[in-house]
Amino acid sequence: MLSLQPTELADFVSAEPQAQLLDVREPWELQQCRIDLPGARSVHIVMHEVPARLQELDTLQPVVCICHHGVRSAQVVAFLQHQGFSRAYNLAGGVDAWSLQVDSGVPRY
Repeated sequence: MLSLQPTELADFVSAEPQAQLLDVREPWELQQCRIDLPGARSVHIVMHEVPARLQELDTLQPVVCICHHGVRSAQVVAFLQHQGFSRAYNLAGGVDAWSLQVDSGVPRY
């Protein structure tokens, strides 16, 4: 499984201007905090809705899946890879690791 460390995400998005940040958390979690990076297309699709909303993602562009700690997003990455997304990445440690390692302004919950 492809993954990115939180400290690699901003550079990855800079190098991949069409990168899609797929946040698979629940709406209440998204209200707590989110990762927004210039140049990245942010998409919110709750994990259980991904199969029905797959057409909203571009299979030719990288997709970085994000959740709270990286567990749900890893499951989504595995699903996307089976659907032909060869450039699906998991954000290791999720938004919590992002807050701890990169941007302490992102609230932890």
